[in-house]
Amino acid sequence: MTWKLKHAGPQRGRTAIVTGANVGLGLETARGLASVGCAVVLACRNQAKAAAARDQLLAKLPQATIECIPLDLCSLASVRDFVAEFNARHHRLDLLINNAGIMMHPYTLTEDGFESQLAANYLGHFALTGLLLPQLLETSGSRVLNVSSLAHRWSPIRLDDLHFATGYDARLAYGQSKLACLMFAYELDRRLRANDHDTLSVAAHPGVSVTNLFGHFKLLNTLFRRPAELILQSAADGARPLLYGALADDVEGGDYCGPQHFQQWRGPPVKVGSNRRSRDERVAAELWALSEQATGVSFLS
Repeated sequence: MTWKLKHAGPQRGRTAIVTGANVGLGLETARGLASVGCAVVLACRNQAKAAAARDQLLAKLPQATIECIPLDLCSLASVRDFVAEFNARHHRLDLLINNAGIMMHPYTLTEDGFESQLAANYLGHFALTGLLLPQLLETSGSRVLNVSSLAHRWSPIRLDDLHFATGYDARLAYGQSKLACLMFAYELDRRLRANDHDTLSVAAHPGVSVTNLFGHFKLLNTLFRRPAELILQSAADGARPLLYGALADDVEGGDYCGPQHFQQWRGPPVKVGSNRRSRDERVAAELWALSEQATGVSFLS
């Protein structure tokens, strides 16, 4: 049976955070969660865009509970401010959707000295998850979902040079960041199980969607967007594996969800596989230790 959002059933009374929820996959994921009754926090860097997204969602879902809290994942100070604000407003956290990210970014370092793609896609989410973990562990049936990508196959984890101090390549840096997201999901699952917690850690990827492929390449967007829309995933379809991973009853800790067809490019959401590199427990443990050292956030160690 093909999983559809209606199979999730009513989710009223549950609270979800979606990072990068003002556009694309994040917006569609927030829309899906709100439509089944979750109270949704839009965690976004640009508050004007977040407010516009909230208004767009409420126009179609007037009974929904949707709020905005500022979050810049490239700033550890912002991550801590977000957690403080969320904890002041809420006393439960059912779903943490670590979705936000940047792709093929020119080489820049954040205020914390991190390569920007690694910071926005992975390290910010690592710190966010660790700081929110007490709320998650206190909420029965909670889940953390990290959004990876088919690009996790593009690069290994450069344990000796995570921030590309030498030989920066935007494609490889993006691939490393998405591999890190996936390895984090698997390692978090192992550590939650080892500590007898019932919070689930899962991962998902959207396949290949028009938004996440063409939004970063202006020439391709001009020449090929229209024909691509006929064969690739829309943002709404790309969000289906994320919603499946967040809400489906048959999803277990450590699962990876993605589209079913055409090399996981598109199709209905199912559980999928990942490459051998992503399953390397030694590298995952070393990455975790480096991430704790970099962010100053330690948990489940």
